[in-house]
Amino acid sequence: MVFEHGECKNYVVYIYGMKILVTGANGLLGQHLTKMLLETTDHVIVATGRGNNRLSYAANERYNYYSLDITDGMAVNEFLLHHQPGIIIHAAAMTQPDPCELNPVECWNINVTATRFLVSAAEMIQAKFIYVSTDFVFDGTAGPYKETDTPNPVNYYGSSKLAAEKSVMESTLSWAIVRTVLVYGNILVGNRSNMVSWAKENLEQHKPIKVVSDQWRTPTYVEDLAKGILLVVEKNATGIYHISGEEGMSPFDMATAVADYLHLDKSLMTEVNADTFTQPAQRPLKTGFVIDKAKQDLGYQPISFKEALQKML
Repeated sequence: MVFEHGECKNYVVYIYGMKILVTGANGLLGQHLTKMLLETTDHVIVATGRGNNRLSYAANERYNYYSLDITDGMAVNEFLLHHQPGIIIHAAAMTQPDPCELNPVECWNINVTATRFLVSAAEMIQAKFIYVSTDFVFDGTAGPYKETDTPNPVNYYGSSKLAAEKSVMESTLSWAIVRTVLVYGNILVGNRSNMVSWAKENLEQHKPIKVVSDQWRTPTYVEDLAKGILLVVEKNATGIYHISGEEGMSPFDMATAVADYLHLDKSLMTEVNADTFTQPAQRPLKTGFVIDKAKQDLGYQPISFKEALQKML
């Protein structure tokens, strides 16, 4: 079997071809993960998402996109039985805490019921299952968190992701759960905003912004997250892995770094605490991850926030 290799920062990935299903392929992570899989491996990629395909790989015979409603159990069963992927990377989710809090039934259907449908269908074909989860499974009272720390979500989004995690862990599958934190980066196609792009756009337009300084995270560059998932595939790793950046930062720290890098007017920024905003969903104050396990087991190494800004901006 022919092996290919792709350069990632501080490690080399050696991967042979198989069929991989990526859900949520139209999202920020899904787009970067699909691109990286196609450019650094010889895997065949079956991508699914809502609506039309946002990435154009029509000329690539290893890529096929299908619109799939993952909350339709029968459709999920038929799809997986037809395509028979060896690995499923489940990145599709309802990820915004406030809409999840306000629309709990929709949130549960997308984050939990759909995951259970995918797990059940995966069991029929014995595919490996990689589930993308979140730091919001923790309550934020004792971060940064290790994989062995006990989850205790404080909002409906976190609760739904934890319930989905349990469905994966209780399955008969070979599985891995990749938790991540506050993902940022440039979406390849589309206009989805994140903390960095939001700060950049508002400050460039000379709009004043209020930015929280009492919430603490280890922000994750989207390409690092994609590399981490790729390493889970390459190493055939199982269990829970925390994949994030290494630097502890508040949203205010992130916005300040953006302003400094682009020489934008920091006087437009007002430092506030979380109580300033009335939000339906409570946020954990201090999460962030200890990523020692991912570094030791996978060879994972994120780039710095400054390096990520250089690539983005």
